[in-house]
Amino acid sequence: MKICVLGAGALGCAIGGVLTEAGHEVWLINRNAAQVEAMNSRGLILRDGGVDRSVPVHAATTAQGVGMETGAVDLVIVLVKSFDTRQAMQDAHSLVGPDTVVLSLQNGLGHEDILAEIVGRQRVLAGKTYVGGTQLAPGHVLAGTRGKQTHIGELSGAITDRARAIAKTFNQAGLRTTVSDNILGTMWDKLLVNVATGALSGITGLPYGGLYQVPEVGACAVAAVAEAMAVARASGIRLDTTEPRHAWVKAAEGLPPEFKASMLQSLEKGSVTEVDYVNGAVVRQGAKCGVPTPVNQALVACIKGIERGLAR
Repeated sequence: MKICVLGAGALGCAIGGVLTEAGHEVWLINRNAAQVEAMNSRGLILRDGGVDRSVPVHAATTAQGVGMETGAVDLVIVLVKSFDTRQAMQDAHSLVGPDTVVLSLQNGLGHEDILAEIVGRQRVLAGKTYVGGTQLAPGHVLAGTRGKQTHIGELSGAITDRARAIAKTFNQAGLRTTVSDNILGTMWDKLLVNVATGALSGITGLPYGGLYQVPEVGACAVAAVAEAMAVARASGIRLDTTEPRHAWVKAAEGLPPEFKASMLQSLEKGSVTEVDYVNGAVVRQGAKCGVPTPVNQALVACIKGIERGLAR
């Protein structure tokens, strides 16, 4: 397949790297010129199991240039920060042809509606992944792909040939992927994992190894997840997660102690986080369906405060 990873940060590089190794033509789009230069000059360095390996990749800072060189691609994997979704997809329109599929693997909720406005709902697939990635240096990524599950699906819930084909491509690259007939429930199940660790990692500044050693942090995480589960059920969402603690445990499965949640990575770079699309999404939906969410409100407030402090 001809694939473009739109927003090839740590996670996008981890996914794009293994898809490249599987023989696909993959383009990694990252606005950071140093990142792109490093990958084009010496390859993408993936650290897996404590061992580094170099993967020759195609990387660019803009999608427009890639579109002029390659034309339409078969698959656009959207992994930009939530607040950049609209602009990034508009800029990547030259990559979209009659048969192009646009797959969001972003954290949080609401991206598919934005993408559908730009490319048409018929082109959009939703997905959630438990794959992880941490930026070590420009072009150097700690990849957490082994044994981590990815779920994709049609917004309608139908099981289609195109969804199966993408899942087959991912599986052949070592990305454990299934096609879901309940993608909305799947998206909420993944949201629970992000609710459990994202904001707390950002607030404490702790990678997973330290985060899971503080009982009070674990208790707070479980309380935040319990609120989110109550909101999902009140909204008619069918969850696979049955206990709040399951999301807290699942968040760390297969990831090394030095792994950092994306919110912490964003704060360390001095940029805003996706908290509005994670804990904030729980708060907004809770207000709509009359379910109180005080723990998630407090986590959002803390992250917003840290963002303001960094901005100063």
